[in-house]
Amino acid sequence: MSQLFQRKPIAALISETEDSSGLRRSLRAGDLIMLAIGAVIGAGIFGAIGTAAAGQMGPNGEVIRAAAGPALVFSFLLLGGACALAGLCYAELASMIPQAGSAYAYSYATLGELVAWIIGWDLILEYAVGNVAVAISWGDYFNTLLRGFGVELPAWTTTGYRTALLSPDPQIHGLLNSAPHLAGIPILINVPAAGIVMLITWLLLRGARESATANNIMVVIKLLALSLFVGVGMTHLKSANLHPFAPNGFTGIHQGAAIVFFAYIGFDAISTAAEETINPQRNLPIGILGGLGICTLIYVVVGFVLTGMVPYKQLEGVADPLSRALQLAGFSKVGWIVALGAAVSMSAVLLVFQYGQPRIFFAMARDGLLPKWAAKLHPRTRIPWATTLLTGVFVATWSLVGDAGETYDLTNIGTLFAFILVSVGVLVLRYKEPERPRPFRVPWVWPVCVLSAAGCLFIMQGLPHSAWWRFLGWLVIGLGLYFVYGHRHSALRRESSRG
Repeated sequence: MSQLFQRKPIAALISETEDSSGLRRSLRAGDLIMLAIGAVIGAGIFGAIGTAAAGQMGPNGEVIRAAAGPALVFSFLLLGGACALAGLCYAELASMIPQAGSAYAYSYATLGELVAWIIGWDLILEYAVGNVAVAISWGDYFNTLLRGFGVELPAWTTTGYRTALLSPDPQIHGLLNSAPHLAGIPILINVPAAGIVMLITWLLLRGARESATANNIMVVIKLLALSLFVGVGMTHLKSANLHPFAPNGFTGIHQGAAIVFFAYIGFDAISTAAEETINPQRNLPIGILGGLGICTLIYVVVGFVLTGMVPYKQLEGVADPLSRALQLAGFSKVGWIVALGAAVSMSAVLLVFQYGQPRIFFAMARDGLLPKWAAKLHPRTRIPWATTLLTGVFVATWSLVGDAGETYDLTNIGTLFAFILVSVGVLVLRYKEPERPRPFRVPWVWPVCVLSAAGCLFIMQGLPHSAWWRFLGWLVIGLGLYFVYGHRHSALRRESSRG
């Protein structure tokens, strides 16, 4: 039992990052902030924001989540506050343990191997499963772009089976009957979603520096698109659209925050770049906290303009809310331009999340908890090429048939759980190793860490019950894999046995 909670020494974690045969350091603070914006400003602001504002109904008319309405801006502020607290905790551990494993590595150093495995398995929900939702939203905006050129793809090639099955829209749900069938099964696949994932995977295989440069270009484009939306939208604000401001009171604000939390998880991806960051002790805290602050401001402004332009109820079930709002307000051409910006924007999100997942696998394989081939690096690009390719194939396959709504919830609950353990980990390490140098220190550590964990748990409570049951099932599967493979092959366990 003691081996299950054995902590990996921080000195061992740091020595792995200094290995000259490991990942190549090439990223600066500015690159990290751009990676944060690339990850955070994406599917949340271009997709999930509509669901948060208008609420979500099930296929039988049942309420899955209450609408936040124009009070959506308070959902963002609630999230910004909770994530700022978690970001402070991440910044302290990232500056102490600049390793690619992110929350997995931090948990290994603070809470032990079993908890680290749970977090590593949990982070698959954040990155790989989360990218399924991003890819599906990307496909919706891509279809909007094609329609601008007069091109209409067959609905059965742009709608996943799960999306049709769960949709309250009779037209989309009706595809289950009208789509081509094979052996009695409807053929409903989202080809654009799977295609963009494989394109991003190809780009990531070219190297970290090349990927960061591509992300920087896409971030500039997305910020220009959002500036255009805000600039045009400000000319069409109507006070009547802001009433009622909070149609479902704090319940709507709470549940709105729970789904849009998906948007904020990108700052965690910055920590996976630790081993490829120049001077990580300085640049990681800047990237994490600076990116989070900028993104929160952007979300508040866009949320206010969106709900001021059109009645929030008109955003229900809309996959491309910013473009739809512009169309409803009579700015169809501008809506097409914003759809282009959204497609580019979510490509950046895909890139950053696809960047993070293989590095989690890399760190776990280096510790023996996953097979050795997952830790192999390409001799020229110095990236974990096998897990990059594996992640791409996994996400592309799920994107073909998956539904964005249910993957949003799985991603959110998994990430919030990881944030809680990181917050607890800071306190544990302050107690266990109080004299260890900390390039960045969480101020007022006890209230900040306790409030961070409590805030994340509170947001988790706003998720549907189905998300909790799926999350529990995911953890059970992960624990089974750990005891079948990870525990037996753990490098730390073998070293302890030899000692």
